[in-house]
Amino acid sequence: MYIGVSKQYVKGNVNSLLTDYYRCPVDSIHIAHADEAGRPPGYFRLGPALTCYGRLTSGDAAKSPGSKLPDALDHVQMDPPGIRLPFDVEEVVENLRRERYAAHFREEGRLLNDIIRKIYYLVRPLMGVAIRRPLQRLFLRGWDRIPFPAWPVDTSVDRIHRKLLAMLLPQHGEERIPFIWFWPDGFSSCAIMTHDVEEESGRSYCDKLMDLDESYGIRSSFQLVPEVRYSVSRSFRESITSRGFEVNVHDLTHDGRLYAEHAEFLRRAQRINDYAREYGALGFRSGAMYRNADWFGAFEFSYDMSLPNVAHLDPQRGGCCTVMPFFVGEVIELPLTCTQDYTLFQILNDYSLRLWKEQIALIRQQHGLISFIIHPDYIVESKAQDTYKALLEYLARLRAEDGIWSPLPRDVADWWRLRSQMHLVQKEGKWSVQGPGCERARVAYASLADDNVVYTFE
Repeated sequence: MYIGVSKQYVKGNVNSLLTDYYRCPVDSIHIAHADEAGRPPGYFRLGPALTCYGRLTSGDAAKSPGSKLPDALDHVQMDPPGIRLPFDVEEVVENLRRERYAAHFREEGRLLNDIIRKIYYLVRPLMGVAIRRPLQRLFLRGWDRIPFPAWPVDTSVDRIHRKLLAMLLPQHGEERIPFIWFWPDGFSSCAIMTHDVEEESGRSYCDKLMDLDESYGIRSSFQLVPEVRYSVSRSFRESITSRGFEVNVHDLTHDGRLYAEHAEFLRRAQRINDYAREYGALGFRSGAMYRNADWFGAFEFSYDMSLPNVAHLDPQRGGCCTVMPFFVGEVIELPLTCTQDYTLFQILNDYSLRLWKEQIALIRQQHGLISFIIHPDYIVESKAQDTYKALLEYLARLRAEDGIWSPLPRDVADWWRLRSQMHLVQKEGKWSVQGPGCERARVAYASLADDNVVYTFE
């Protein structure tokens, strides 16, 4: 805990933020933050290229991420053995991960957008991709000029944690801080494949898609729409799970209205929970990635997969700004960190691996979660299928050569929950991990190299 904090500074749960992310000894972390109660939230920087959203005690935060942003780093106080911040870093991280900075996107023009959405989903069954595509491009125009989050991958949350460690290490009096490595067995990163089944055509293609995944040593999850779209029989579900794949729930009817109104959301959430129990499903993803993380408490799932890292090309703008799993209450969020296949092929008209490889490289720099949505509905044509095969081949090579873990999504959620219960202990000068699942855990160390935090193993 922080020693000798002056009255205008409070500790709150700041220490738990870093210890939850790194699973490092609590005594290693000493951070206090200023009490900024009553001040309006806004955008500011923490250094030259790290955007935050929260309340400042020194100066005014900007209303827009495209404005000239004040640098909170100018007001950070280094006071051994810790640091004092002019903002609540836990609040900032939650604002980003739960997309609270983007709440106005849900409210601006809400009535008009609701009407447009109702009309769109009413006539959608009558429109093929060729008709939907120009309408979607029109709706998404200007996406490439959005200043925040950063395209094509935003790692603001992850870099905030590294930045705090970079400031703490010189104050700490130690060359390195031990922590529990992010992934089991020392894997460098993690990659998951998911398939959202939208229409009857996609349902019919699931067997062939499993054959394709299986041929590259990949096991994936299939998100199924319980009502209206197609039949979800027990035999169909078992045709997936019997082969070692996973079944999850995908919205309720996929009509774009799950999060439109809170009372209706609660009603639908209960029916969704009933389907989860019937299917034996542990995970959930909403239709078209509509979401509100602050409502997740109504779900009984182990994990959710509805938050995109960057949502410039989704109907709902925003993004959770991290490439790591994280808790939203009791639910573990596995963010979508790579562009959807439909978006890549139909909106960007790109059938190469260029963007996906760029995103994978950026995610691997943070040792994060590489996650994909590939719709069986949209890779039936040979051109899209060839691109997907090339992606699977690339992932298989990364798995073999670079130590990337490629489990089912439920295994990632299980690991992240186990890791949250682990802790480090020191005995005779050596650190070890204790807790459920610790036999797969590795002790890693964070240290400084040229003012940047680097991770190493013993």
